[in-house]
Amino acid sequence: MEVRTACSPQDEKHYDTKRLREEFLVEKLFFENEIKLVYSHIDRIIFGGAMPVGRALKLEAGDELRANYFLERRELGLINIGGPGVVTADGVAYEIGSRDGLYLGQGTKDIVFESESEENPAKFYLCSGPAHRSYPAKRILKDKKAEQPYDVEILPENKKELGTLEDSNHRTINKYILPGQVESCQLEMGMTHLEPGSVWNTMPCHTHDRRMEVYLYFDLPEDAFVMHYMGEPQETRHLVVRNEQAVISPSWSIHAGSGSRNYTFIWGMVGENQDFDDMDEVLMKDLR
Repeated sequence: MEVRTACSPQDEKHYDTKRLREEFLVEKLFFENEIKLVYSHIDRIIFGGAMPVGRALKLEAGDELRANYFLERRELGLINIGGPGVVTADGVAYEIGSRDGLYLGQGTKDIVFESESEENPAKFYLCSGPAHRSYPAKRILKDKKAEQPYDVEILPENKKELGTLEDSNHRTINKYILPGQVESCQLEMGMTHLEPGSVWNTMPCHTHDRRMEVYLYFDLPEDAFVMHYMGEPQETRHLVVRNEQAVISPSWSIHAGSGSRNYTFIWGMVGENQDFDDMDEVLMKDLR
């Protein structure tokens, strides 16, 4: 587990490209038959990737957590961006198709990841935050009907179409984990897909002092990239982000991007407020 510390916006103003990337960008999350995790001191989020190929991978607490098991004091959300897979949690096997998700509450002890095919392995993107109570496990189905008691379909009001092709920001936000659909202590997760011809996400942009966020960009060919914009609204910086790379966004930072083509990204948030619309919008004319 890699540990990343927090930093002040006063310090970030003086970072060069190398330092910005070291502090905020995670260049590789998916390794064959490994679970790669990053522990950020910003709101204590842990995020990472699990890519089982031909064998099962068990989620361990690691020395960094000083816990008997990973979810002793935490909750976990995941979205599969690879081939079909299975997550077994305390003996219950959840089949997780591509673009489907899973929420596991505090107290879940044994968590194992598997792929259905070695040729097309699952890629489970994970987000975890501290938790104070246990909520029920839920499988989140993006485009399928519920089959099991633990299944949740994404509600129509949580599939939100925004923007226009004329503004290059026609996109659909799919909200997976949030109050009213999948209950959690603080974790929220979702996935945004940009339509062909659109490249801008989260624009007009915003900040939200009461929670932080991590973006995972994917569905990008090898020669494509996203210019991810960060920093205070009047002191913006940028990072060049490639396929399946993640960016840490502190509460004081904007988080928006413009790609060399359309793409998809997963957002994961932790903090004290689960009101999705609790954000401080930044007017386009005020960006610097």
